[in-house]
Amino acid sequence: MNKNLWLLALCQGLFLTNNVVFIAINGLVGLQLAPYGWMATLPVMGYVVGGALSTALVAATQARWGRKVSFQIGLAVAVLSAALCAWAAFSAQFWLLCAATVVAGYYSANGQLYRFAAAELTTPEFREKAVSLVLAGGLLGAVAGPNLASATRTLFPVPFAGAYIALMGVALLAMACMAAIRFEAPPAVLNAAGQPQQGRPLSVLMRQPAFVVAILGAALGYGVMNLLMAATPLAMQVCGFAFDQSALVLEWHVIGMFAPGFFTGHLIKRLGVLPVMGTGVLLNLACVAIALSGVELHHFGMALFLLGVGWNFLFTGATTLAMTAYRPEEKDRAQAAINFCVFATLAVSAFSSGVLVTTQGWTLLNAGSLVPIVVTGAGLLWLALQRRRG
Repeated sequence: MNKNLWLLALCQGLFLTNNVVFIAINGLVGLQLAPYGWMATLPVMGYVVGGALSTALVAATQARWGRKVSFQIGLAVAVLSAALCAWAAFSAQFWLLCAATVVAGYYSANGQLYRFAAAELTTPEFREKAVSLVLAGGLLGAVAGPNLASATRTLFPVPFAGAYIALMGVALLAMACMAAIRFEAPPAVLNAAGQPQQGRPLSVLMRQPAFVVAILGAALGYGVMNLLMAATPLAMQVCGFAFDQSALVLEWHVIGMFAPGFFTGHLIKRLGVLPVMGTGVLLNLACVAIALSGVELHHFGMALFLLGVGWNFLFTGATTLAMTAYRPEEKDRAQAAINFCVFATLAVSAFSSGVLVTTQGWTLLNAGSLVPIVVTGAGLLWLALQRRRG
Protein backbone atom coordinates (compact mmCIF):
# COMPACT_ATOMS: atom_id res chain seq x y z
CA MET A 1 0.00 0.00 0.00
CA ASN A 2 1.15 3.54 -0.71
CA LYS A 3 -0.26 7.04 -0.32
CA ASN A 4 -1.94 7.00 -3.72
CA LEU A 5 -3.76 3.75 -2.96
CA TRP A 6 -4.95 5.00 0.43
CA LEU A 7 -6.31 8.18 -1.17
CA LEU A 8 -7.98 6.19 -3.93
CA ALA A 9 -9.54 3.94 -1.26
CA LEU A 10 -10.89 7.09 0.42
CA CYS A 11 -12.32 8.27 -2.92
CA GLN A 12 -13.93 4.83 -3.27
CA GLY A 13 -15.49 5.27 0.18
CA LEU A 14 -16.88 8.69 -0.73
CA PHE A 15 -18.15 7.29 -4.03
CA LEU A 16 -19.97 4.53 -2.16
CA THR A 17 -21.35 7.09 0.30
CA ASN A 18 -23.02 8.72 -2.70
CA ASN A 19 -24.28 5.36 -3.99
CA VAL A 20 -25.64 4.17 -0.64
CA VAL A 21 -27.50 7.43 -0.03
CA PHE A 22 -28.96 7.25 -3.54
CA ILE A 23 -30.11 3.65 -2.99
CA ALA A 24 -31.51 4.45 0.46
CA ILE A 25 -33.55 7.50 -0.53
CA ASN A 26 -34.17 7.59 -4.29
CA GLY A 27 -36.83 4.89 -4.18
CA LEU A 28 -38.57 6.57 -1.23
CA VAL A 29 -38.43 10.05 -2.80
CA GLY A 30 -39.60 8.47 -6.05
CA LEU A 31 -42.52 6.84 -4.23
CA GLN A 32 -43.56 10.26 -2.86
CA LEU A 33 -43.34 12.02 -6.23
CA ALA A 34 -44.18 9.35 -8.81
CA PRO A 35 -47.58 9.40 -10.51
CA TYR A 36 -47.88 5.63 -9.94
CA GLY A 37 -46.35 3.40 -7.27
CA TRP A 38 -44.62 1.05 -9.73
CA MET A 39 -42.54 4.01 -10.92
CA ALA A 40 -40.93 4.43 -7.50
CA THR A 41 -37.54 3.00 -8.45
CA LEU A 42 -37.25 4.86 -11.77
CA PRO A 43 -34.82 7.34 -10.12
CA VAL A 44 -32.70 4.35 -9.06
CA MET A 45 -32.86 3.00 -12.60
CA GLY A 46 -31.96 6.45 -13.97
CA TYR A 47 -28.68 6.34 -12.08
CA VAL A 48 -27.58 3.10 -13.69
CA VAL A 49 -28.98 3.99 -17.13
CA GLY A 50 -26.90 7.16 -16.97
CA GLY A 51 -23.89 5.02 -16.08
CA ALA A 52 -24.48 2.72 -19.06
CA LEU A 53 -24.87 5.65 -21.43
CA SER A 54 -21.68 7.24 -20.09
CA THR A 55 -19.31 4.27 -20.39
CA ALA A 56 -18.15 5.07 -23.93
CA LEU A 57 -17.72 8.78 -23.12
CA VAL A 58 -15.78 7.99 -19.95
CA ALA A 59 -13.53 5.57 -21.88
CA ALA A 60 -12.83 8.33 -24.41
CA THR A 61 -11.96 10.90 -21.73
CA GLN A 62 -9.76 8.37 -19.94
CA ALA A 63 -7.88 7.67 -23.17
CA ARG A 64 -7.54 11.35 -24.08
CA TRP A 65 -6.80 13.02 -20.72
CA GLY A 66 -5.88 10.17 -18.39
CA ARG A 67 -7.29 8.85 -15.14
CA LYS A 68 -7.02 11.95 -12.98
CA VAL A 69 -8.72 14.48 -15.26
CA SER A 70 -11.52 12.06 -16.12
CA PHE A 71 -12.11 11.24 -12.45
CA GLN A 72 -12.25 14.94 -11.55
CA ILE A 73 -14.79 15.59 -14.33
CA GLY A 74 -16.90 12.79 -12.85
CA LEU A 75 -16.77 14.40 -9.41
CA ALA A 76 -17.78 17.79 -10.84
CA VAL A 77 -20.79 16.07 -12.41
CA ALA A 78 -21.55 14.54 -8.99
CA VAL A 79 -21.81 18.02 -7.46
CA LEU A 80 -24.08 19.23 -10.27
CA SER A 81 -26.36 16.17 -10.22
CA ALA A 82 -26.79 16.29 -6.43
CA ALA A 83 -27.84 19.94 -6.73
CA LEU A 84 -30.39 18.98 -9.42
CA CYS A 85 -31.77 16.19 -7.20
CA ALA A 86 -32.21 18.66 -4.33
CA TRP A 87 -34.01 21.08 -6.64
CA ALA A 88 -36.28 18.27 -7.84
CA ALA A 89 -37.14 17.33 -4.24
CA PHE A 90 -37.87 20.95 -3.26
CA SER A 91 -40.05 21.54 -6.34
CA ALA A 92 -41.69 18.06 -6.26
CA GLN A 93 -40.73 17.32 -9.88
CA PHE A 94 -40.50 13.57 -10.39
CA TRP A 95 -39.16 13.68 -13.94
CA LEU A 96 -36.49 16.22 -13.00
CA LEU A 97 -35.38 13.80 -10.27
CA CYS A 98 -35.13 11.01 -12.85
CA ALA A 99 -33.16 13.26 -15.23
CA ALA A 100 -30.80 14.33 -12.44
CA THR A 101 -30.01 10.71 -11.56
CA VAL A 102 -29.31 9.98 -15.23
CA VAL A 103 -26.75 12.82 -15.18
CA ALA A 104 -25.30 11.40 -11.95
CA GLY A 105 -24.64 8.17 -13.84
CA TYR A 106 -21.59 9.81 -15.43
CA TYR A 107 -20.02 9.98 -11.97
CA SER A 108 -20.91 6.34 -11.39
CA ALA A 109 -19.26 5.30 -14.67
CA ASN A 110 -16.08 7.04 -13.51
CA GLY A 111 -16.23 5.61 -10.00
CA GLN A 112 -16.56 2.07 -11.36
CA LEU A 113 -13.05 2.48 -12.81
CA TYR A 114 -11.42 3.18 -9.44
CA ARG A 115 -10.87 -0.54 -8.93
CA PHE A 116 -9.03 -0.86 -12.24
CA ALA A 117 -6.96 2.24 -11.49
CA ALA A 118 -5.91 0.62 -8.19
CA ALA A 119 -4.04 -2.09 -10.09
CA GLU A 120 -2.00 0.60 -11.87
CA LEU A 121 -0.86 2.23 -8.62
CA THR A 122 1.11 -0.78 -7.41
CA THR A 123 3.37 -3.56 -8.66
CA PRO A 124 1.92 -6.43 -10.76
CA GLU A 125 2.34 -9.05 -8.01
CA PHE A 126 0.25 -6.93 -5.62
CA ARG A 127 -2.52 -6.26 -8.17
CA GLU A 128 -5.23 -8.51 -6.69
CA LYS A 129 -4.70 -7.15 -3.18
CA ALA A 130 -4.67 -3.54 -4.42
CA VAL A 131 -8.03 -4.02 -6.15
CA SER A 132 -9.46 -5.72 -3.08
CA LEU A 133 -8.15 -3.12 -0.63
CA VAL A 134 -9.37 -0.14 -2.64
CA LEU A 135 -12.79 -1.77 -2.85
CA ALA A 136 -12.58 -2.14 0.94
CA GLY A 137 -12.59 1.66 1.07
CA GLY A 138 -16.31 1.29 0.48
CA LEU A 139 -16.62 0.57 4.20
CA LEU A 140 -16.68 4.32 4.64
CA GLY A 141 -19.81 4.38 2.50
CA ALA A 142 -21.27 1.53 4.53
CA VAL A 143 -21.12 3.60 7.70
CA ALA A 144 -21.41 7.15 6.38
CA GLY A 145 -24.11 6.56 3.75
CA PRO A 146 -27.03 5.28 5.85
CA ASN A 147 -26.17 7.59 8.77
CA LEU A 148 -25.88 10.59 6.46
CA ALA A 149 -29.29 9.78 4.97
CA SER A 150 -30.84 9.42 8.44
CA ALA A 151 -29.23 12.57 9.85
CA THR A 152 -30.19 14.82 6.95
CA ARG A 153 -33.61 13.50 5.92
CA THR A 154 -35.44 16.06 8.11
CA LEU A 155 -32.93 18.89 7.68
CA PHE A 156 -35.53 20.74 5.57
CA PRO A 157 -39.34 20.52 5.49
CA VAL A 158 -39.02 18.50 2.27
CA PRO A 159 -37.95 14.93 3.21
CA PHE A 160 -34.46 13.95 2.06
CA ALA A 161 -33.68 17.24 0.30
CA GLY A 162 -30.94 17.79 2.88
CA ALA A 163 -29.36 14.43 1.97
CA TYR A 164 -28.88 15.54 -1.62
CA ILE A 165 -27.27 18.79 -0.47
CA ALA A 166 -24.96 16.82 1.84
CA LEU A 167 -23.84 14.75 -1.16
CA MET A 168 -22.56 17.92 -2.81
CA GLY A 169 -20.15 18.30 0.11
CA VAL A 170 -19.14 14.63 -0.16
CA ALA A 171 -18.24 15.09 -3.84
CA LEU A 172 -16.23 18.24 -3.12
CA LEU A 173 -14.24 16.38 -0.46
CA ALA A 174 -13.56 13.59 -2.97
CA MET A 175 -12.29 16.17 -5.48
CA ALA A 176 -9.74 17.38 -2.92
CA CYS A 177 -8.56 13.80 -2.30
CA MET A 178 -8.35 13.03 -6.01
CA ALA A 179 -6.24 16.13 -6.59
CA ALA A 180 -3.55 14.68 -4.30
CA ILE A 181 -3.30 11.33 -6.15
CA ARG A 182 -0.49 10.88 -8.65
CA PHE A 183 -1.38 8.60 -11.56
CA GLU A 184 1.61 7.51 -13.62
CA ALA A 185 1.08 7.53 -17.38
CA PRO A 186 1.24 3.92 -18.66
CA PRO A 187 4.23 3.18 -20.92
CA ALA A 188 3.43 3.39 -24.61
CA VAL A 189 3.26 0.03 -26.43
CA LEU A 190 4.63 0.44 -29.94
CA ASN A 191 4.28 -1.83 -32.96
CA ALA A 192 7.01 -2.74 -35.43
CA ALA A 193 6.51 0.55 -37.29
CA GLY A 194 7.02 2.59 -34.11
CA GLN A 195 3.33 3.52 -33.88
CA PRO A 196 1.18 3.07 -30.73
CA GLN A 197 -0.15 -0.47 -30.53
CA GLN A 198 -3.94 -0.52 -30.86
CA GLY A 199 -4.49 -3.99 -29.44
CA ARG A 200 -7.15 -6.49 -30.39
CA PRO A 201 -10.69 -5.37 -31.28
CA LEU A 202 -13.49 -5.88 -28.78
CA SER A 203 -14.98 -8.64 -30.92
CA VAL A 204 -11.84 -10.72 -30.32
CA LEU A 205 -11.82 -10.00 -26.59
CA MET A 206 -15.45 -11.06 -26.34
CA ARG A 207 -14.57 -14.52 -27.68
CA GLN A 208 -12.24 -15.28 -24.77
CA PRO A 209 -13.90 -17.55 -22.18
CA ALA A 210 -12.24 -15.74 -19.24
CA PHE A 211 -13.46 -12.35 -20.47
CA VAL A 212 -17.00 -13.64 -21.03
CA VAL A 213 -17.22 -15.19 -17.57
CA ALA A 214 -15.71 -12.05 -16.00
CA ILE A 215 -18.50 -10.00 -17.56
CA LEU A 216 -21.07 -12.58 -16.49
CA GLY A 217 -19.83 -12.58 -12.88
CA ALA A 218 -19.59 -8.79 -12.64
CA ALA A 219 -22.88 -7.98 -14.39
CA LEU A 220 -25.15 -10.68 -12.94
CA GLY A 221 -23.52 -10.50 -9.50
CA TYR A 222 -24.09 -6.76 -9.40
CA GLY A 223 -27.57 -7.14 -10.91
CA VAL A 224 -28.77 -9.59 -8.25
CA MET A 225 -27.30 -7.44 -5.50
CA ASN A 226 -29.00 -4.32 -6.88
CA LEU A 227 -32.31 -6.11 -7.48
CA LEU A 228 -32.60 -7.07 -3.82
CA MET A 229 -30.92 -4.01 -2.30
CA ALA A 230 -33.01 -1.44 -4.20
CA ALA A 231 -36.23 -3.19 -3.19
CA THR A 232 -35.31 -3.59 0.49
CA PRO A 233 -36.30 -0.07 1.72
CA LEU A 234 -39.66 -0.39 -0.06
CA ALA A 235 -40.27 -3.93 1.23
CA MET A 236 -39.35 -2.95 4.79
CA GLN A 237 -41.66 0.07 4.61
CA VAL A 238 -44.52 -2.20 3.50
CA CYS A 239 -43.70 -4.52 6.44
CA GLY A 240 -44.01 -1.59 8.87
CA PHE A 241 -40.36 -0.92 9.65
CA ALA A 242 -39.09 2.63 10.24
CA PHE A 243 -36.56 4.28 7.92
CA ASP A 244 -33.85 4.07 10.60
CA GLN A 245 -34.27 0.28 10.64
CA SER A 246 -33.99 0.16 6.85
CA ALA A 247 -30.86 2.31 7.08
CA LEU A 248 -29.37 -0.12 9.61
CA VAL A 249 -30.01 -3.09 7.31
CA LEU A 250 -28.41 -1.22 4.40
CA GLU A 251 -25.45 -0.31 6.59
CA TRP A 252 -24.76 -3.97 7.38
CA HIS A 253 -25.33 -4.88 3.75
CA VAL A 254 -22.66 -2.44 2.59
CA ILE A 255 -20.32 -3.59 5.38
CA GLY A 256 -20.76 -7.07 3.93
CA MET A 257 -19.95 -5.69 0.50
CA PHE A 258 -16.64 -4.10 1.43
CA ALA A 259 -15.27 -5.48 4.71
CA PRO A 260 -14.11 -8.68 2.94
CA GLY A 261 -11.93 -6.45 0.77
CA PHE A 262 -9.22 -6.70 3.42
CA PHE A 263 -8.79 -10.41 2.68
CA THR A 264 -10.51 -11.22 -0.65
CA GLY A 265 -7.34 -10.47 -2.60
CA HIS A 266 -5.40 -12.83 -0.35
CA LEU A 267 -8.02 -15.56 -0.87
CA ILE A 268 -7.81 -15.15 -4.65
CA LYS A 269 -4.01 -15.43 -4.48
CA ARG A 270 -4.21 -18.52 -2.28
CA LEU A 271 -7.23 -20.41 -3.63
CA GLY A 272 -7.68 -19.08 -7.16
CA VAL A 273 -10.23 -16.75 -8.63
CA LEU A 274 -12.88 -19.32 -9.66
CA PRO A 275 -13.29 -20.92 -6.19
CA VAL A 276 -13.70 -17.47 -4.63
CA MET A 277 -16.32 -16.49 -7.22
CA GLY A 278 -18.06 -19.85 -6.69
CA THR A 279 -18.27 -19.09 -2.96
CA GLY A 280 -19.93 -15.80 -3.89
CA VAL A 281 -22.62 -17.71 -5.80
CA LEU A 282 -23.25 -19.97 -2.77
CA LEU A 283 -23.58 -16.94 -0.48
CA ASN A 284 -26.15 -15.43 -2.85
CA LEU A 285 -28.15 -18.67 -2.65
CA ALA A 286 -27.99 -18.52 1.15
CA CYS A 287 -29.22 -14.90 1.03
CA VAL A 288 -32.30 -15.89 -0.98
CA ALA A 289 -33.01 -18.84 1.33
CA ILE A 290 -33.01 -16.58 4.40
CA ALA A 291 -35.08 -13.88 2.67
CA LEU A 292 -37.71 -16.48 1.75
CA SER A 293 -37.85 -17.81 5.32
CA GLY A 294 -39.44 -14.67 6.87
CA VAL A 295 -39.83 -10.89 6.95
CA GLU A 296 -38.61 -10.06 10.45
CA LEU A 297 -35.81 -7.53 10.95
CA HIS A 298 -33.19 -10.25 11.42
CA HIS A 299 -34.24 -11.92 8.16
CA PHE A 300 -33.69 -8.71 6.22
CA GLY A 301 -30.40 -8.03 8.03
CA MET A 302 -28.86 -11.49 7.63
CA ALA A 303 -29.98 -11.85 4.01
CA LEU A 304 -28.61 -8.47 2.96
CA PHE A 305 -25.31 -9.03 4.81
CA LEU A 306 -24.71 -12.34 3.00
CA LEU A 307 -25.76 -10.69 -0.26
CA GLY A 308 -23.05 -8.08 0.29
CA VAL A 309 -20.30 -10.64 0.98
CA GLY A 310 -21.37 -12.69 -2.04
CA TRP A 311 -21.20 -9.58 -4.22
CA ASN A 312 -17.69 -8.81 -2.96
CA PHE A 313 -16.38 -12.27 -3.86
CA LEU A 314 -18.02 -12.18 -7.29
CA PHE A 315 -17.12 -8.60 -8.19
CA THR A 316 -13.52 -8.66 -6.95
CA GLY A 317 -13.02 -12.02 -8.60
CA ALA A 318 -14.55 -10.85 -11.88
CA THR A 319 -12.31 -7.76 -11.91
CA THR A 320 -9.21 -9.91 -11.31
CA LEU A 321 -10.30 -12.44 -13.94
CA ALA A 322 -10.94 -9.71 -16.51
CA MET A 323 -7.45 -8.23 -16.09
CA THR A 324 -5.95 -11.57 -17.20
CA ALA A 325 -7.89 -11.39 -20.48
CA TYR A 326 -6.75 -8.06 -21.95
CA ARG A 327 -3.46 -6.29 -22.62
CA PRO A 328 -2.53 -2.82 -21.28
CA GLU A 329 -3.23 -1.11 -24.61
CA GLU A 330 -6.72 -2.68 -24.63
CA LYS A 331 -7.74 -1.60 -21.14
CA ASP A 332 -10.00 1.33 -22.09
CA ARG A 333 -12.20 -0.63 -24.48
CA ALA A 334 -12.19 -3.74 -22.29
CA GLN A 335 -13.11 -1.87 -19.10
CA ALA A 336 -15.77 0.15 -20.93
CA ALA A 337 -17.35 -3.08 -22.23
CA ILE A 338 -17.40 -4.63 -18.75
CA ASN A 339 -18.91 -1.53 -17.16
CA PHE A 340 -21.51 -1.15 -19.92
CA CYS A 341 -22.71 -4.71 -19.29
CA VAL A 342 -22.77 -4.04 -15.55
CA PHE A 343 -24.79 -0.83 -15.92
CA ALA A 344 -27.19 -2.34 -18.47
CA THR A 345 -27.91 -5.20 -16.05
CA LEU A 346 -28.27 -2.75 -13.18
CA ALA A 347 -30.80 -0.72 -15.18
CA VAL A 348 -32.96 -3.80 -15.74
CA SER A 349 -32.66 -4.91 -12.10
CA ALA A 350 -33.39 -1.42 -10.72
CA PHE A 351 -36.59 -1.12 -12.73
CA SER A 352 -37.61 -4.72 -12.07
CA SER A 353 -37.12 -4.37 -8.33
CA GLY A 354 -39.65 -1.56 -8.05
CA VAL A 355 -42.19 -3.25 -10.32
CA LEU A 356 -41.89 -6.67 -8.66
CA VAL A 357 -41.85 -5.57 -5.03
CA THR A 358 -44.85 -3.23 -5.48
CA THR A 359 -46.94 -5.59 -7.65
CA GLN A 360 -45.81 -9.15 -6.85
CA GLY A 361 -44.19 -8.86 -3.44
CA TRP A 362 -40.88 -9.59 -1.72
CA THR A 363 -41.20 -13.39 -2.00
CA LEU A 364 -41.54 -13.51 -5.79
CA LEU A 365 -38.75 -10.96 -6.16
CA ASN A 366 -36.34 -13.24 -4.27
CA ALA A 367 -37.47 -16.37 -6.11
CA GLY A 368 -36.87 -14.65 -9.44
CA SER A 369 -33.32 -13.73 -8.44
CA LEU A 370 -32.41 -17.43 -8.43
CA VAL A 371 -32.28 -17.43 -12.24
CA PRO A 372 -29.26 -15.09 -12.67
CA ILE A 373 -27.55 -16.71 -9.67
CA VAL A 374 -27.77 -20.15 -11.28
CA VAL A 375 -26.62 -18.76 -14.65
CA THR A 376 -23.55 -17.24 -12.98
CA GLY A 377 -22.71 -20.53 -11.30
CA ALA A 378 -23.08 -22.36 -14.62
CA GLY A 379 -20.69 -19.90 -16.28
CA LEU A 380 -18.05 -20.47 -13.62
CA LEU A 381 -18.40 -24.25 -13.96
CA TRP A 382 -18.07 -23.97 -17.75
CA LEU A 383 -14.86 -21.92 -17.48
CA ALA A 384 -13.41 -24.36 -14.94
CA LEU A 385 -14.08 -27.25 -17.35
CA GLN A 386 -12.57 -25.27 -20.22
CA ARG A 387 -9.39 -24.70 -18.23
CA ARG A 388 -9.19 -28.32 -17.11
CA ARG A 389 -9.47 -29.53 -20.73
CA GLY A 390 -6.85 -26.97 -21.76
